[in-house]
Amino acid sequence: MTQVVIVGYGMAGARCAAELARFGVKAKVLGAEPHRAYNRILLSNLLAGKTDEAGVELPDAVEDVRPGTRVVAIARAERAVHCEDGEVVSYDHLILATGADAWVPPIEGLPEALPDRVAVFRTLDDARRIVALAGSARTALVLGGGLLGLEAARGLATRGLDVHVVHPVGHLMERQIDPDASGILAGTLSGLGITVHTGVSADRYAETPEGVGLCLSDGRTITAGLLVIACGVRPNVDLARGAGLNVERGIVVDDRLRTSDRHISAIGDCAQHRGQVGGLVAPAWAQASVVARVLSGEEPLAAYHPTPVVTRLKASGIDLASMGSLAEEPGHEDLRFADPARGTYARLRIRDDRVTGAVLLGDNPSVGQVIQLFDRGDAVPADRRALLLGRALGGAATAQAAPTPALMPDLTTVCQCNNVSKGAIVSAWRDGHRDTPAIAARTRATTGCGTCTDAVCGISDWLSASEGARG
Repeated sequence: MTQVVIVGYGMAGARCAAELARFGVKAKVLGAEPHRAYNRILLSNLLAGKTDEAGVELPDAVEDVRPGTRVVAIARAERAVHCEDGEVVSYDHLILATGADAWVPPIEGLPEALPDRVAVFRTLDDARRIVALAGSARTALVLGGGLLGLEAARGLATRGLDVHVVHPVGHLMERQIDPDASGILAGTLSGLGITVHTGVSADRYAETPEGVGLCLSDGRTITAGLLVIACGVRPNVDLARGAGLNVERGIVVDDRLRTSDRHISAIGDCAQHRGQVGGLVAPAWAQASVVARVLSGEEPLAAYHPTPVVTRLKASGIDLASMGSLAEEPGHEDLRFADPARGTYARLRIRDDRVTGAVLLGDNPSVGQVIQLFDRGDAVPADRRALLLGRALGGAATAQAAPTPALMPDLTTVCQCNNVSKGAIVSAWRDGHRDTPAIAARTRATTGCGTCTDAVCGISDWLSASEGARG
């Protein structure tokens, strides 16, 4: 294979180029955004002022990358892509990693070109715009009570703004949690300066010299200094559709991530595999690995098999993990514990002694163990209360469940996004990679959702202290 071209320099495209490089295959990467690749998941930390732009950059270096190069057409017969600046780039194999775009729902009075005090929350440029607007605002409206909307709301509240979240569904994060968890989460958010309005839609956009506002379906009008729209995304499939590829909600791919053209693959948020489109980083990175193994010849018959994913709400003061399905089905155990006064909720769905779904909100020491049991399909303990109430248990170990790094087995999975164990981190540290950025560059731990950062720092500090004690 002489020329691999990747369209898209986001988390999926950058990872795919890095995976190909591991097998000696160089790829040319064309990215529409004018930046080096960054971690989209950590933009909420940027919004909250907890990190700077350098803190969201991805550590993977791509040798041949062209940021700010927008591809406008695919000429399949010539096996070439046409760029907006007139350049034509030939390929032997093309990988589409075009991601997804923020979706703006139709709202009466809201122009297609968003007004000055209205922004979506998807890209680095979006985050920059929101931060700039927040500097002169005292209040903010967030339309959308899903994962991204709540992260945006928490980031703005951290900056001292009074925030209102409007969500048309009856409870928050309806794809990940149940109404009981949503009620407790809304209470936690209230304590953080965020007021939640569920079960109401935005009927009309209104603007005055003092601010922007939404007229709601229940007759109320809420105004604020800025409006952030976080209502979900739509796969970016324009290039693929224009080239005549098979497109449904996303670009349809097979188990080897090939499109209807065998010379073109698609990965990440733009791809539709077995009827499902993406949206999370772990599947996109798994797809990048499969494509790299296939194209490099390392594993020509490698296939992508989706695995259950864990969703974490990454917002200061909120600890929420959701996994699997909470659907009511015969033969399942359904265990629940709620303590609204402390903002704690736990629900487990168990079948044949295996966790099939769970929601864990608030301070629950067993969250790491539940995630590990779910990921591995291991049997749950006979005493189910231990998982609900967070009692110390034997069995599957996790970074979060172990009281100290010294007691954490080397096989413990510390970074779920990249499947990095404690043993891998220890090995990297002993090879001279002794701070978090160096460990991340070596193992990729902390470069996904970022929730393992404290655990990685703890292991590094423990190793440093152990070495000092030995003199």
